[in-house]
Amino acid sequence: MSTELLQVIAPDGMDSGAVDVDLRDEDLLRLYRVMCTTRALDERALKLQRQGRIGFYVPSLGQEASHIGAGFALKPQDWVFPSYRDPGIALLRGATVLELLHQCYGNAADNSKGRQMPVHYSFRKINFVSISSPIGTQIVHAAGAAIAAKIRKDPVVTMTLFGDGSTSSNDFHAGMNFAGVFSAPCVFVCENNGWAISVPVDGQTASGSMADKAFAYGMPGIRVDGNDVLAVYSAATEAVERARRGGGPTLIEAVTFRLGPHSSSDDPTRYRSAALVEEWRKKDPITRLSEYLQRRKLWDAESEKRMQAEIQDELQSSIDAAEKVGPPPLSSLFDDVYAQWTPQLTEQHEGLRQAWQKGVVSKGHLGEFPL
Repeated sequence: MSTELLQVIAPDGMDSGAVDVDLRDEDLLRLYRVMCTTRALDERALKLQRQGRIGFYVPSLGQEASHIGAGFALKPQDWVFPSYRDPGIALLRGATVLELLHQCYGNAADNSKGRQMPVHYSFRKINFVSISSPIGTQIVHAAGAAIAAKIRKDPVVTMTLFGDGSTSSNDFHAGMNFAGVFSAPCVFVCENNGWAISVPVDGQTASGSMADKAFAYGMPGIRVDGNDVLAVYSAATEAVERARRGGGPTLIEAVTFRLGPHSSSDDPTRYRSAALVEEWRKKDPITRLSEYLQRRKLWDAESEKRMQAEIQDELQSSIDAAEKVGPPPLSSLFDDVYAQWTPQLTEQHEGLRQAWQKGVVSKGHLGEFPL
């Protein structure tokens, strides 16, 4: 149990010397690019929502290090059970900006066929389980999947990420207790950003820290500077390796801050001060990593300018492509219900097709109905 805050990169970009992180230069640069791409996607997507081009958005502004650092510790065969503030892990594991935008638009190229809320990504090809809105539900899913992998003797680790508000949920207790009792190869990452929408963290718990809660479930708990991507990566790597060799679960508390709103439906100025936000803005995880890279002679102003231009070009081309795709076909309502259609489903399909032909069902918003 450690209540101290693990830090590798100080706010000024200096190496603290606390931990020797074994990463290649190209790994550090990749982490930085994914963090910057995640930030740019957030900024652009919020504007798309305000323009009425997508319906809803959940930003991760300020939390890029806490989830991307954790995700970088995983291997391709491992499974991620994320919250809606972790898009960087999907990008890190191989999802494209265009695929994320297809989901936000809910168009015909969206792999969930427009059935999920925006920003609730799901990518089977990278073992990135569908995000769900109910608080903490992914925690029990990750614990159960970890036990299944253990029973099958698969060398798989699961990781679930959630906010400080989720620690007040029933699923947090059930998932943590189950994983502790059965020594599940699962890593729990609490991204403590200080606020569960408008409820401050001291309204969630009387514990000294979220990491303290690990002790009750018989697992290690560690607190890390969640704005330090290398500290998060270091703690996550140790937890993942421990889980993979049969040592059981770990709870990591990544102390960070949500710089933006909870979602596009939220006004954070109603419950927190501008001074508090500005205080945390000085600890920006992207600025910190940039300064660290510059100190190591891996980055400069010209590299930054070139990379940002590339990111913006990718964003714009992806938005253009996503907006050219129409909505899912109306007939897709009947996909994935049964492996083989029942007589009732066939009857319903035919009834809807006839209604569409007669104009009873709008043709303007629901897409075509292949005959």
